[in-house]
Amino acid sequence: MFESMIAKYYCRIHESLAQDIHGLHFYNPIGLASGFDKNAEIVRPLASLGFGYLELGSVTQMPQEGNEKPRMFRHVEEESLQNAMGFNNIGARGMLAHLKEVYPFCIPLGINIGKNKNIVQGDSLKNYELSLDTLKDYGDYFAFNLSSPNTPGLRDLQNESFVADLINMAKGVTNKPIFIKISPDMEIDSMLTVCDSAIKHGVSGIIATNTSIDYTLVSHPAKRNEQCFGGISGKALTSRSREILKILGQNFHKKTTLISVGGICDSNEVYERIKLGANLVQILSSMVYEGPTIIARMSNELAEKLKADGFNHINDAIGVAVQ
Repeated sequence: MFESMIAKYYCRIHESLAQDIHGLHFYNPIGLASGFDKNAEIVRPLASLGFGYLELGSVTQMPQEGNEKPRMFRHVEEESLQNAMGFNNIGARGMLAHLKEVYPFCIPLGINIGKNKNIVQGDSLKNYELSLDTLKDYGDYFAFNLSSPNTPGLRDLQNESFVADLINMAKGVTNKPIFIKISPDMEIDSMLTVCDSAIKHGVSGIIATNTSIDYTLVSHPAKRNEQCFGGISGKALTSRSREILKILGQNFHKKTTLISVGGICDSNEVYERIKLGANLVQILSSMVYEGPTIIARMSNELAEKLKADGFNHINDAIGVAVQ
């Protein structure tokens, strides 16, 4: 009842924003990025805010506490966050219990899967596989997080060989859409090679990008033992995330599904990402700074922008800036 009352106020339905992607129906392209609801505990309240889809997690096969606190910091001047959470979550079986209470759901639910911190690199593939096998019947798509800066060695898995093995494994476990989430700090040629390999091996799409370890993006990065740590998200990441999407759009538009995340703070930026080739977008930090009305506002304004530019539907605008 409570969620229904909220939804009447926040949810905005525009036929021009609806898409069917990989057999899933998205009422609008604005999703919640992973990292907010790590354990699938508040799915119904979040959906009532008007999101087109939710990406839950990151979840790991075994529960883990995450990194030392404090591990989340606000950079108010830059409207950004610095987080060093370290995949704190209740584990795949714990998330499964929560998902069983809501699934199947009214909007697509993605599940973002990470690697346990104490798992050696050689066992990474099996660690991902066990999580996927546990959750395979209770998510609409699955995203593999290879790019968090808060698990030592995780970004080393962003290589052509491991990505190929990962996708092949996943396709053997589930026939649901599979995504990989990449770092904004990758060297461009390496990024393109990894993404191209993923596409050739049948990945459903690329999520770009995760948080950044470029601490020059904020004026006063948090430090521990005189060392910067964690990852930067929010408005400080806008330009970099947009530029990476542009490169991905130029190379892979219409070859795979692109989900853009990082510094998306208003409808102008949503529209820009759509035109650069994003089929969908995700937000998190901007909701922290702008509050829960941001989704309804973005949806209304995006529909207006499409109409003003003569587009009857969002599909008509996707990738027009990179064609």
